[in-house]
Amino acid sequence: MSDIQERLQTNAEECISKYKAWNSDKKKSENLEALQESIHELRKAVSRLEIEIAVSERDANSGKPIPIPTHRSNGKKDAASHESILPDNGHTDQQDNGAKKQGGQRRSRSRKSASKN
Repeated sequence: MSDIQERLQTNAEECISKYKAWNSDKKKSENLEALQESIHELRKAVSRLEIEIAVSERDANSGKPIPIPTHRSNGKKDAASHESILPDNGHTDQQDNGAKKQGGQRRSRSRKSASKN
């Protein structure tokens, strides 16, 4: 039996017994504290199971390449018509041997009018 399965079984059994004790006498604070502690231990065991599932899914899918999102793959075909919002049109290379560019004015933004129905 795996460690995770053993932890789940023992913590679940303990949680059920603590619940029964608390349910029979709800006025005792010791019963409530013991129940809360056993719930916490059960959550930790379940979290360990979730981690194990995520790791196995990652290992199973590690051979598959991640697909390029459509919003990225569509723009590659016609990159020349793409207009950058940067003042230098997105160019990062310095053509003036490191000199700063003059007059980096921005274009004004136009707002679309909202149509009322």
